Amino acid sequence: RFSGIDFEIIIIDDGSPDGTQEVARQLEKIYGSDKIVKRGQFFLFPSGTAYIHGMKYATGNFIVIMDADLSHHVRLLVLSSGKQKEGNFDIVSGTRYKGNGGVYGWDLKRKLISRGANFLTQVLLRPGASDLTGSFRLYRKEVLEKLMEKCVSKGYVFQMEMIVRARQLGFTVGEVPISFVDRVYGESKLGGNEIVSFLKGLLTLFATT
Repeated sequence: RFSGIDFEIIIIDDGSPDGTQEVARQLEKIYGSDKIVKRGQFFLFPSGTAYIHGMKYATGNFIVIMDADLSHHVRLLVLSSGKQKEGNFDIVSGTRYKGNGGVYGWDLKRKLISRGANFLTQVLLRPGASDLTGSFRLYRKEVLEKLMEKCVSKGYVFQMEMIVRARQLGFTVGEVPISFVDRVYGESKLGGNEIVSFLKGLLTLFATT
């Protein structure tokens, strides 16, 4: 109400034991089912599967994808909306590596992995965006639907492919600096297998775009 944005929240739980479902039920009681939409347990890795489920129930013209563990502050909704209106962008991507953006709470290893992944992507793909692995994004709904038809990647490389395909299709991408704060509870799913999968996906995109 105070942001001036007419919005709905769609919560897609990946079956994690962190109490997401219970919190969603409490939010639904407070704000009503017209604002909070709970949709099943989809046992998935952070990839397009969640986007597909979310799009089925989204009624607005724009869709914002964000982490539900408070790593992305809710004020970013207002920032991304303002940026979209400013340039009439098809996509607004949060960036941790531009302007006053940053990362808080990561150890050196995690920072090096993220920086290294973005550096390799910049060198090989020239995507025209500074943060390819972040998951805070605003999309026009019809643009997201078109991108989902083109993207084939799974896991962490999926976020990168979305921007690369968007550039291929001529969609406009704006960036807004964000502060990413590591989760207080739970652990990241990032491991050796995901890193290998990311590198394979990066090389595939390099060979096919």
